[in-house]
Amino acid sequence: MSETVSRRSALRLMGGAITVAAAATGTLTPPAHALARPEAGAGPRVESLLARLTLDEKISLLHGATDPASLGQAGYVPGVQRLGIPPLRLTDGPAGVRVTRHATALPAPVLLASAFDPELARRYGQVVGREGRALGQDVLLSPMVNLVRTPYAGRNFETLGEDPLLASDLVAAEIKGIQGEHLIATVKHFAMNNQEQDRMSIDVRVDEQTLHELELRGFEAAVDAGAGAVMGAYNKVNGTFACENRTLLTGILRDQWGFEGWVMTDWFAAHSTARAITAGLDMEMPDGTYFGTALKSAVQNGSVPERYVDRAVRRILSVMDRFGLLDGSVPPRPARDARAGAAVALEVAKAGATLLRNEHHTLPLAPGDTVAVIGPTGGLPFVSGGGSAHVVPDHADSPLDAIKARAGKVTYALGEDLFGKPIPAGTLSPAFDSEGQKVGAGKIWTYDGTLTVAEPDEWTFVLHFSSAPTARPKVLLDGTELFPQAAGFGEYFQGGLVSADPDGLSVRRRTLTLAKGAHTLHVTAQGGADGMLFRLRRITGATRAQDVAEAVTAARGARDVVLFAYEDATEGLDRTTIALPGHQQQLIEAVTKANARTTVVLNTSSSTSMPWLEATGAVLQMYYPGQEGAAATAAVLYGECDPGGRLPQSFPADDAHHPVAGDPRRYPGVNGTEEYSEGIHVGYRWYDAEGVRPLFPFGHGLSYTSFVYDDLRVRRSGRRLVVSFEVRNTGRRDGIAVPQVYVGPSPHLRLAQAVRVLGGYRRVALRAGERRRVEVEVAARTLSSWDPKRHRWVLGTGRRTVWLGASSRDLRLRTSMEVGA
Repeated sequence: MSETVSRRSALRLMGGAITVAAAATGTLTPPAHALARPEAGAGPRVESLLARLTLDEKISLLHGATDPASLGQAGYVPGVQRLGIPPLRLTDGPAGVRVTRHATALPAPVLLASAFDPELARRYGQVVGREGRALGQDVLLSPMVNLVRTPYAGRNFETLGEDPLLASDLVAAEIKGIQGEHLIATVKHFAMNNQEQDRMSIDVRVDEQTLHELELRGFEAAVDAGAGAVMGAYNKVNGTFACENRTLLTGILRDQWGFEGWVMTDWFAAHSTARAITAGLDMEMPDGTYFGTALKSAVQNGSVPERYVDRAVRRILSVMDRFGLLDGSVPPRPARDARAGAAVALEVAKAGATLLRNEHHTLPLAPGDTVAVIGPTGGLPFVSGGGSAHVVPDHADSPLDAIKARAGKVTYALGEDLFGKPIPAGTLSPAFDSEGQKVGAGKIWTYDGTLTVAEPDEWTFVLHFSSAPTARPKVLLDGTELFPQAAGFGEYFQGGLVSADPDGLSVRRRTLTLAKGAHTLHVTAQGGADGMLFRLRRITGATRAQDVAEAVTAARGARDVVLFAYEDATEGLDRTTIALPGHQQQLIEAVTKANARTTVVLNTSSSTSMPWLEATGAVLQMYYPGQEGAAATAAVLYGECDPGGRLPQSFPADDAHHPVAGDPRRYPGVNGTEEYSEGIHVGYRWYDAEGVRPLFPFGHGLSYTSFVYDDLRVRRSGRRLVVSFEVRNTGRRDGIAVPQVYVGPSPHLRLAQAVRVLGGYRRVALRAGERRRVEVEVAARTLSSWDPKRHRWVLGTGRRTVWLGASSRDLRLRTSMEVGA
């Protein structure tokens, strides 16, 4: 490892010389002579293999292929058997290993981030690393370190929050955990992939200072932690697709940071052959559209010198060699330890549980008291979001069962229907079995009839079916297809909760307003090779009113109410509002009116607006809590552990008050271009700069006890600050404090600066009455800004204000210290 570190350090020094040359030319792109410098030599084993590989064999290592013995993973790269180069299997895994076999379904990364605990992130990574190898995988397509920029982004639950320091600490620790188990980690998506809408084509326009101070810090931390691979993003950055962006892939990643691993595309994110490979792309996934036959032709006709192919192969083989995959020194694949994985999953879910509100001692609940559990995700486990984060868990209990084990009398009411109720037989003419229509293999079943509606109403049609999504029944109402196929890969990105019913059938929905009277209904279903089962259900205004009435009755009959609210996010699709979907707002309003001791548990992907907040007794944010989510939620509700989480992202009050609100150029973009015109003011920095009050600030989270901070001191240590203070638990219960240090701007820098930035934090467990002295270091990088004229970091000297608080807005102590070069 010392040789690797030495080489990386040398490359960083060379990168410094390159940025000076770039500054002289007024461009971020390094000069041609710098780009032409030879790669640092690989080890003798790699060079020997490279010399013996044919061109076809080299190219076969640079793109994905079909796995002849697939384990259900995302990608496969064939090896070269005659030279002993093994194949690579690449699996998704932001919250657990995504294959067809069972794996530990860990809580969503945003819940991990809520714990503010790098050591816990390392153990989270260990679970995924060990299970990845146990399940036959070699490369993990995770972690994701793109920041939360817009509350609408569909993959916010896969992120580590909005702050670059927190994200950097956690991604580095997680990578060390993953790769300590001999699984290659891939940090993604490089770079600026902060939304799902138009992600395949959007051109992100971002200035150099913003790029380096925010998004790139997490990626640099991943490189410093030794990440074996980097995944390029779909989007463009300043006019060029990320996967063929020389500034990103060579100028920054390799010349500035000294990255020695390989760069792969996101799936189907390649757009060229010569431009991509010369810019620094090494591998195309999941196939060889550009890096297969097209690359071979380009080498043969001279448009791509073979040295670029050799460079890419050398990078891949060097990582494989580092992990012992070429000489067989990698340890044997371990057995999967499901019990250990479950224990970490439970610990993370409890540690990240974030209590947002707790009035009149609503929580913790008293064992033995009567409780009404309300909401679909109270009766069903909500494990994970959709897309590449989906995992097949060993088990997943419902919160209802976990609460029953602790409470006295428990009643349950659905409140909000996800899967519909049977269509009354009398409304269909002729009648058919809409609750369980079977179609034999190779058969076609059709229905032509009418649906008669007694009163005008909003109807949500819910189709359940056993076939593949692309082979589902075709349903036409008054000539309009209710469930048309989604464009592109949309059929495969449908959420982790609402896209499948409890018995495993796929689900699609369509809501429209129906007039009173008869409506033509036509259904065509094909049995395919294995036959099909489908059912057609409905949710109407009348059925919703009935569900709410039953929930209100249950609430009135119990001392306490635990109402589970959901929002189902997925890769490939952004949210359109931060309000809860469906009619959950009306449900919460009705239930809280019936019983003020209502705790709302949020199983949501990101920030949520809460117009109903003041009527609640408590609000507990659990995000997507993984397979142990029910046990963790119940443990927090009943005070078996302190809610240890703090928000890693700001919660806006509504859709009109957040950093990208009201400006389509910021989000979702105009005419294919998106402008990061907020600059460095992302997340809490924007709220501070604009004087806007968030619903809940970054770092917020309540405890069942109380803490006092005292005796704040700051001293200089080189270019760093060392902040020390005392934390005292003044309550009667053991609890978790997360003191946060914030630093104000430098008076000497003539650059954009935030009102304050997170400088450091510490997660502290204290017994009732215990006090402890805590020390937090503020690194020179945090005290620095990126100077776009000099293309480098510059220390923010002068007297800097230092705050200590419980969130970015709950600042309790203040002092200052001179920062010097």
